[in-house]
Amino acid sequence: MPRETLVMIPPILSDARVFAHQLQVMSQTHAVMVAPATCGERIEEIASQILSWAPSKFALCGMGLGGMVAMEIMRRAPERMTRIAFVSTSPQADTPEAAAAREPHIIAARAGRWDDVLQHEINSTWMAPTTDKVELVRTLTEMGREIGPDVYVKQARAMQRRKDQQATLRQIHLPTVVICGRHDGQYQLKRHEFMAELIPYAQFEIIDAAGYLPTMEAPEATTDAIQRWMKQPMMLRS
Repeated sequence: MPRETLVMIPPILSDARVFAHQLQVMSQTHAVMVAPATCGERIEEIASQILSWAPSKFALCGMGLGGMVAMEIMRRAPERMTRIAFVSTSPQADTPEAAAAREPHIIAARAGRWDDVLQHEINSTWMAPTTDKVELVRTLTEMGREIGPDVYVKQARAMQRRKDQQATLRQIHLPTVVICGRHDGQYQLKRHEFMAELIPYAQFEIIDAAGYLPTMEAPEATTDAIQRWMKQPMMLRS
């Protein structure tokens, strides 16, 4: 029997390093691919690009911005999904206030004030108190510098313009997990709980020793949650 393929989409200003532990472990039992969310100024464009090269059937795990792209992929091509996971994300559109708050950082990125933008985007207050924040911020900063301001502007625009996907979540009838760090200062525990309640039969996994970045802050616990989800029977539920 062929191995189930797992496609993972990282959050804003991130690459495969955000899933380092999960890739190391999951690749032993599954074909695993990372799909960067870097190729458009709209969620729909990024989703189209990923669908153009992804396998005909695959499991999908999206984190942050990647989770928002995963929702659009699910909305557009549910028949290609075997299961889906959402990590540290939200189905709701930006409020007018949130969209407006992104604008100064987009302007700063275009004006060459990249260090200021990185300092804003890499917010250690969104992490758990027990996280080694110095090391994590260093890794996140490295990723951000390599990805650069041009991609950041595209990603920020995509988040500004994203559509509400709550109706999409209500239509999911696949093995689904919502993963959230207990100390997530970005999307908060209650928001994830609400998201999980929208999805029929969804599992809700809280990672105690993590904030916004559970894949990096508590990699073993997060990988365990992903493995439990991948072991669920691959079947539609009505």
